[in-house]
Amino acid sequence: MPTADREAVAGLPPGIAAAREELTPMLSQYADLCAAHEDALVLFQVGDFYEAFCEAAAAVARVCEVTLTERSDSTGDYPMAGIPIDNAAPYLESLLDAGYRVALGDQVEDADQASGLVDRAVTEVITPGTVVEDDLLEAGTTNYVAAVAGGDPGSEGSVGLAAVDVSTGECLVTAGDRDDVAEELDRIAPAELIAGPDAPEFAPADAERGWTTHAHDPGAFERRAAVERLEPYLPAPDRRFDGDAELRAAGAVLAYAEYTQGDDGPLSYVTRIRRYDPRDRLRLDAAAQRSLELFENRGLGASDTLFDALDETSCALGRRCLERWLRRPLVDADAIRGRHDAVGELVDRTVVREKLADALGAAYDLERLVGRISRGRADARDLRSLHATLAVVPELKATLADGDEVEGERGTSEPANETDGYPRTDHLRDLRDRLDELAEIRELIDDAIAVNPPPEITEGGVIREGFDDDLDALRATERAGREWVADLEAAERERTGIDSLSVGHNQVHGYYIEVTDANLDRVPDDYRRRQTLKNSERYYTPELKEREEEIVGAAERADATEYELFVDVRERVAGETERLQALADAIAEIDALRSLSTVAVERDYVRPTVRTGEDAGVEIEGSRHPVVERTEESFVPNDADLPPGSIAVITGPNMSGKSTYMRSVALAVVLAQTGSFVPAQAASLPVFDRLFTRVGASDDIAGGQSTFMREMSELTEILHDAGPNSLVLLDEVGRGTATTDGRAIARAAAEFVHDELAATALFATHYHDLTDLAAERDRVFNLHFTATREDGDVTFLHRVAPGASSSSYGVEVAELAGVPAPVVERSRELVADEADGGSEPAADPTGPDEDDAAGDASLREFLAEEADASEPGDSAREAERGGDESAADPPATDREATDAAVSSDEPAASTNLADDLRALDLARMTPIEALNALHDLQSRATDDE
Repeated sequence: MPTADREAVAGLPPGIAAAREELTPMLSQYADLCAAHEDALVLFQVGDFYEAFCEAAAAVARVCEVTLTERSDSTGDYPMAGIPIDNAAPYLESLLDAGYRVALGDQVEDADQASGLVDRAVTEVITPGTVVEDDLLEAGTTNYVAAVAGGDPGSEGSVGLAAVDVSTGECLVTAGDRDDVAEELDRIAPAELIAGPDAPEFAPADAERGWTTHAHDPGAFERRAAVERLEPYLPAPDRRFDGDAELRAAGAVLAYAEYTQGDDGPLSYVTRIRRYDPRDRLRLDAAAQRSLELFENRGLGASDTLFDALDETSCALGRRCLERWLRRPLVDADAIRGRHDAVGELVDRTVVREKLADALGAAYDLERLVGRISRGRADARDLRSLHATLAVVPELKATLADGDEVEGERGTSEPANETDGYPRTDHLRDLRDRLDELAEIRELIDDAIAVNPPPEITEGGVIREGFDDDLDALRATERAGREWVADLEAAERERTGIDSLSVGHNQVHGYYIEVTDANLDRVPDDYRRRQTLKNSERYYTPELKEREEEIVGAAERADATEYELFVDVRERVAGETERLQALADAIAEIDALRSLSTVAVERDYVRPTVRTGEDAGVEIEGSRHPVVERTEESFVPNDADLPPGSIAVITGPNMSGKSTYMRSVALAVVLAQTGSFVPAQAASLPVFDRLFTRVGASDDIAGGQSTFMREMSELTEILHDAGPNSLVLLDEVGRGTATTDGRAIARAAAEFVHDELAATALFATHYHDLTDLAAERDRVFNLHFTATREDGDVTFLHRVAPGASSSSYGVEVAELAGVPAPVVERSRELVADEADGGSEPAADPTGPDEDDAAGDASLREFLAEEADASEPGDSAREAERGGDESAADPPATDREATDAAVSSDEPAASTNLADDLRALDLARMTPIEALNALHDLQSRATDDE
């Protein structure tokens, strides 16, 4: 929905504003709330419904698909639409999805006790980034609202970024230039962004799935206001941040969070304000996350992502932790090895791993529970959920310390001293020590809160008997009165002789004795008429009235006492917020590590060796793609050997596996630096600081970019930001434009990556002449994916081999895809005509197949004659050029033919011609130059004949 349409119904609806002076008291109250929340659509509690009026009502009716009605009074008729309060979640979700912010105007006064109009106030502003209700949040996910502030006076171009998850209390703060902050926003993926008046504009990389941007009070971004806002959260906040932009962004995002939670003051559960430097983690920009399908797969298997492949977590805490790790892989080698140690120990301890899974499955989302408890919004069931989670902690500690069963040695580090016991690794031992049992809180909840409490905390039944003597006395009085009433019916039947007499109760008239009209003549004199019905009369007696007052009074006092006791218990629990959050962190990490170990065992992942130093390169034996192998019946593993700063130029047919191979190498790096084992037979990996991808092609219509423009934008980012410690994946660079331009861009980009950036790179291409780079650059080598052709049928082997591919098999791939036969046959004719006509060869000159040899028959015959009398060619030179080393013998190349021709014992003219042939450096020529040179030599060969 356009922003203008949302703004038209936010704040005070025009239809209400026009009649504001004449409104009834209730509508005037609604108008006041709307005027105070100009950025939100106000839903106003009227009984059991949330109502909206005039233009806002029309929007609610349309978005929520509810009936548009009308409210009439002396001042006029007002359109009205409402949603039920007890089932508001799906309607609120629809409004959020449509881009609205919703302010809930709740009754904050008991209607029965109000004298006149019930008081109402906005208790919460629900926005996409500040949702806290479980019904509106996906379990185990993060939901950030972010703020950006720009312009540190002493740091030109610096932008501050702060993000808070209002449901859990996590708060992150960083700063950088505009590009760095844009990258972090794509990594954090906030649901909502608010921008300061001096901040640059930021748009999500994916306009359809990205954040919504809202304006907020510019005053919240002022330095003094930010310091005052932060003081309840941090001592001396102006000394806790590196720059002014960070401080102002943090202050503004917390101000916004407080505003959305009803402006009740600081959010006491926001205790973890963490400043971080993006360079302390492996940096994955939006293009890398998208092309590697870390969290989202836009193909047919929408759930087939790397996160899905790793997610064997048992609780929401672990799931959120695993996602956080995957978004920010480590770059510290020791920290990476520490996680590998912990995963390795759990791999070896099968029983422990399974016991942990069972115990963690009983844990609730402790972070969100603590958030609700701290905000005073938790009910009795939330406290029982907290109790159930705390009850898991002793079991987790005992399980980790259990050393009775160990199976193998798949990467576990032995303790320095056998007396250290279990856990054996420092990381797991630290986590065990951080498992705070909070026994006093668990006992408090167990003593105070009923085992199966009702959902409402104001209607009694939430406090256990025996917790409070006064409450027990009130309950005893109430119970005795009800027992007396229960016995009254039998007693009065016996006294009056009226067998149909009954005793009942309703909310309006209280307790009564009901007698049918046929028995009215038998009613005792002490009965007092209470209510007349169609066929009966209702009575009470003085004693019944006294008992009623006793019962009702005791019940009301008991309910009030229970509520006070519950609030006191909740506040005592809230006082341990920091301990509970620290416990949540420990449980989350244990579950994430256990998930990684489960995946390692079930899918045969291996612990990678993490190497540092200038000679550390990528060495993987039997690499597999962690997602693809889950969806395919069989998967062909491949090796990868990438020295530091090298570029592998990869050629081969479409569908042969080039992109899968490249992604499998990149995903192995991501997994290893996340702390996971990797899908391979063996792996030795360096620590990269950045990972870039230019894989796949799609346009961005919403962003105004064509496929090629988007490709060039992503390439630009890589060429500007990559460095010696970066891993770069480039796939089909330059294919989105004319062949000449595309080939030039691809070659220039590869040369720049090699010469200027010294990055380690995988470069897949169909421009076969790029394989010449292997002869021109020291750190470039060729790889290709093999295929076989038999009787016109092509079989892709999905196997990588040294050297360049002989063909792209494009026509064959078209045939496999189902292109009509006439089109396929005509394509073959055109390819053949192009080859015979002396135009640009379809295959790389270092490895053409039989149908692609350059030159005409006379030249080939001459070369063959020269080769008959020659010695074997210089295999070293061929190896240097990256020739095909697959099992099948490749056809002779032009270089081999010239070597053979030079070594023959022919007359001088032929020898001179062979010398000239040998002197040709076809690898450094353009295709046209090579063909012209060969044509001249062919003419000389013909003249010699």
